[in-house]
Amino acid sequence: MSGLKIDLASLPQGVSPWGFEAEASALDLDPVLWPDRIEGRFSAEKNGDRIRLAGELSGTAQLDCVRCLKHFPLAVAVPFELFAERRGADSRDEDELERDAYMRFHDGRRLDLTADLRDALLLEVPMAPHCREDCRGLCPRCGADLNLGPCACGTAVVAGSP
Repeated sequence: MSGLKIDLASLPQGVSPWGFEAEASALDLDPVLWPDRIEGRFSAEKNGDRIRLAGELSGTAQLDCVRCLKHFPLAVAVPFELFAERRGADSRDEDELERDAYMRFHDGRRLDLTADLRDALLLEVPMAPHCREDCRGLCPRCGADLNLGPCACGTAVVAGSP
C-alpha cells in the first residue's frame, strides 16, 4: 500500500492497518486552504476481492469567518468508510451501485481513494464558517470589529436595520 492508492496485490487477507500522511495537493485540495498535511488512519479488511476500509481522516483548513472576515484554522476530523468489490464483466448494476457514497469497484490491482477522501474532507467544511460561535462580526456602518468592543460610529445598530 502506498500513497492514496491501495495496492490490492500486497494487501493481505483479513484485517490490517492502513494509513497515510500527504500534502493537500495529493488529494487535489488547494494547499493555501489546506496548508498542513492530511492524515488518515484506517483498518483495511480484505475478504477475497471485497475490501472494507474504515477509520478517520483529519486535517486543518484555513478559512475566513463570514461574520468578522478574520482568517482562522479549523481542525477537521471525518469518519470514513468505504466498501469496494472487484469489477465484473457485467457493469450495468455497478454504475448504479457506485453512485452510493460508500461503494466502489476496483480492477483487482489498485483502489484509488483520492476522490473519496477529498470529498469527505470538503463535505465537513461549513458553508458559512465562524471563527467562534459568539463572533459579533463587523459593524454594518463603520466596519469596526465588534468582537473588540463597541464601535465608534455612535449609533446603536439593530440587526436588519439599514
